[in-house]
Amino acid sequence: MRTLYFDCFAGASGDMILAALVGVGVEPRELKEQLSLLNVSGYEINFEIADRSGISATRALVHTEHEHAHRHLSHILKIINDSRLKDRVKERASLIFKRLGEAEARIHNVPVEKIHFHEVGALDAIIDVVGACIGFELLGIERFVCSELHVGSGMVEMAHGRFPIPPPAVAELLRDAPVYSSDIKGELVTPTGAAIISTVCQEFGPLPKMKIERAGYGAGKREYQNFPNVLRLMIGHDEAVDSGEERLVVVETNIDDMSPQIYEYVMERAFELGAKDCYLTPVQMKKNRPGVVISILCGQAELDAMCELLLTETTTLGVRFSEVRRRALEREVVKVETEFGAIDVKVARLNGSIIKAMPEYEQCRNLARERGVALQTIEQAASDSFLKLQSEG
Repeated sequence: MRTLYFDCFAGASGDMILAALVGVGVEPRELKEQLSLLNVSGYEINFEIADRSGISATRALVHTEHEHAHRHLSHILKIINDSRLKDRVKERASLIFKRLGEAEARIHNVPVEKIHFHEVGALDAIIDVVGACIGFELLGIERFVCSELHVGSGMVEMAHGRFPIPPPAVAELLRDAPVYSSDIKGELVTPTGAAIISTVCQEFGPLPKMKIERAGYGAGKREYQNFPNVLRLMIGHDEAVDSGEERLVVVETNIDDMSPQIYEYVMERAFELGAKDCYLTPVQMKKNRPGVVISILCGQAELDAMCELLLTETTTLGVRFSEVRRRALEREVVKVETEFGAIDVKVARLNGSIIKAMPEYEQCRNLARERGVALQTIEQAASDSFLKLQSEG
């Protein structure tokens, strides 16, 4: 599993994340090409090398035409959803801005649709968020982990006035994340940085056990004496992969008040969104009501999409999720020819040796109906053809 680790010893901002992604391997030309699919104008993005206390880091320079746009969440989501970007990029960027909007709504005690984004609604913040999501996709990141976040200290000037660090939006976004302060003055974690990290990361703590492929550094705007103001990103592979294990997530919710017809649609959508498995379990719930547990098995990259699916398409008010490890056999599909037609055989191996070979059920069933032959006859013919193919090979 390809893991991205945010090492936030000097905090994180949207432009630092974007710069560090370039530093860790995202090709600037490809990033710019993907950003052009956003169909917005009035900005220019460039990258340069900067020195931060002896560390050579990438700096992202996003220049925008002077604007006074105080966009609503709906305006930002429309820009993203109307773009030609990949669906996964649009979904992740939308979730980041929704999380940011919900945090602002709680702070100001107003409905989220009435929130005016100020600093984070500006075009450069949109470029930072969408650019980061593009970078995650280009790098093929499946798991996101973050260190404790150094938030800085002192006061900061914002659109609504002068606030202590961390400002209210950052404190709200990082409610479940480990944070700390020090004698370093200034706002080290910005709302955009906090929104990106708190949306994509389900794990916080020390560097996980993994084989590091590369590291990249994104430079912050300010320079400090004897303190490198950079965000370090490290990419590696979870060592569980070497043992045939993969790290997955189970997303679940209990339901006792939904039409049975909806379950089929939810399961179909889950598989379309990348679920590895989806199943229903009957349970007896409170007040002695019969209910159903919907369980979805997916990768870390699909977690947000699965949570949103259950929250929007079912009657539940909340979901729970937990990390699991799965060990699966290596699999491939081999096509064999039989007297009844071509049939796919799913072949499973352990340490290179064939353990199981199973004819594709749907194909065997369809051929049995077409030819008026017993299903078991079709399946046996496929198995015999596969064994013959193996002996000849």
